[in-house]
Amino acid sequence: MTSLPKHLTGDQASIDEFIDKFDVRVLWSGDHTFPGTVETLELLRSKGKKTIFVTNNSTKSRPEYQKKFTSLGIPSHVDEIFGSAYSSAIYISRIMKLPAPKNKVFVLGEAGIEAELRSEGVEFIGGTDPAYRRDITPADYKNIADGSMLDDNIGIVLAGLDLHINYLKFSLAYQYLQRGAKFLATNTDSTFPSHHAFFPGAGSISIPLVNMTGQHPIALGKPSQAMMDSIEGKFQFDRKKTCMVGDRLDTDIRFGIEGKLGGTLAVLTGVSKKEHWEAEGAEVIPAYYVDKLSDLMG
Repeated sequence: MTSLPKHLTGDQASIDEFIDKFDVRVLWSGDHTFPGTVETLELLRSKGKKTIFVTNNSTKSRPEYQKKFTSLGIPSHVDEIFGSAYSSAIYISRIMKLPAPKNKVFVLGEAGIEAELRSEGVEFIGGTDPAYRRDITPADYKNIADGSMLDDNIGIVLAGLDLHINYLKFSLAYQYLQRGAKFLATNTDSTFPSHHAFFPGAGSISIPLVNMTGQHPIALGKPSQAMMDSIEGKFQFDRKKTCMVGDRLDTDIRFGIEGKLGGTLAVLTGVSKKEHWEAEGAEVIPAYYVDKLSDLMG
């Protein structure tokens, strides 16, 4: 039987032991900071702990996230940030290495994906191009069906969170997949948190294509180990001395467990609650938990 996590909140001896145990903290990123979060990150850094910010949100590039952190008062460097858009670009350019010219990408997603693909020299269409952000027309049906509207060099369909998804984009993505394009997803989260509520996540973009084609995408965000391997390859850290910190069991904590990190810390300020891992048959159980990240300050 898997033991329940250790509650660190209010236990100074256990907090000190936890902080000393890990050299690297892999953190999720959210849309706002809770009181004490900035101070907690500064405390960890003052003790020589390395911090890596990992996010499944593909709508922003790493430089955009760095600006966001700065606006929230969180000191950071672009090289400390690893998003699913960047993970996808790395996977396409450095791991898949499809032969040109059949390596172009059809993007379902926002500017963050486009920026990271450009940073890796990957050609793409779709995304934020106004030509695809419109209603489908009778002429489109004809031109898609006879192939004249399709790009013969598309070898990959990459699905991320697309705030302007429409029937035209789905129709084109479906045709490319039917023609043999590889199916990737920045992540498959069903929801994402914003403004203290939940909204459809990137999984809501890829699932219709799964239903249409029967194909499941390779996911490049948490909890995919393709993402963990990419992070490890970049930062060269010791997994046994690394702890995953997050507020979602099915992505953050599973990511750390399946990645065989030395520890996982659940923070009860987001999606997952104690009752989720205390439920009979719970599949994902963190090693530690705190009520809020600032509890690590004691």
